[in-house]
Amino acid sequence: MVSLQTPVCDFGWKAPDFDLPGVDGKRHLLADASGLNGLLVMFICNHCPYVKAVRDRLVRDCAELKLHGINSVAIMSNDPAEYDEDSFDNMKRVAAEFSFPFPYLLDETQQVAKAYGAVCTPDFFGFNAKLELQYRGRLDASRKEAAPMDARRDLFDAMLQISETGRGPADQIPSMGCSIKWKGE
Repeated sequence: MVSLQTPVCDFGWKAPDFDLPGVDGKRHLLADASGLNGLLVMFICNHCPYVKAVRDRLVRDCAELKLHGINSVAIMSNDPAEYDEDSFDNMKRVAAEFSFPFPYLLDETQQVAKAYGAVCTPDFFGFNAKLELQYRGRLDASRKEAAPMDARRDLFDAMLQISETGRGPADQIPSMGCSIKWKGE
C-alpha cells in the first residue's frame, strides 16, 4: 500500500464528463449528477483503510450537503484484480451496508480517474454550480483511524462555502490515502 497526498486545488478547472454504471443498475452522467449549488466527486474504494475510517462521515456529510443543494457521487477506479474487496459485487454490498446517499460508480477503464487526475482513495473534488473546481482537500483530520468526532469538518465546511459563494477556501489541506491501483502496474 502506497500512501499519497493530493495536489493543490486548481481553482476553476472544469469537471471532466463521465458516463459510468452505478451499483443501482443505472448509468450516471456528469450532466445529471450536479446539484443546484455544486457537486462533490469522490474517488473511493472498499479495501482502503483511509476510506474505511471515514465511510460513516462520508454518508453523514453527503446527506447534509444534499440539503444545501450539493450532490455527491463516489467513483471506484481501482483494478479489482488486485483487491477482490473492490469488485462490483462488493461495491453493491458496501453501498447497501452503509446506506450510501450518493451513487457509487464503477470506472472499469480507469479513464475517469485519469481525466480527473485522481491519485488516491479518498480523493475529493468539490465543484461549484458551474462545475468549476473549488476544493481538492481532505475530509477532516482522519487518517487510517477516524479523527475525533469534534474534529473540524474541512470538506463539509468548504462545500458549504462553495454553495453560498461559488468559491472554495484559499487554504486547503491535501487529502491522504492509498494509491489508486492502476491496471498493469
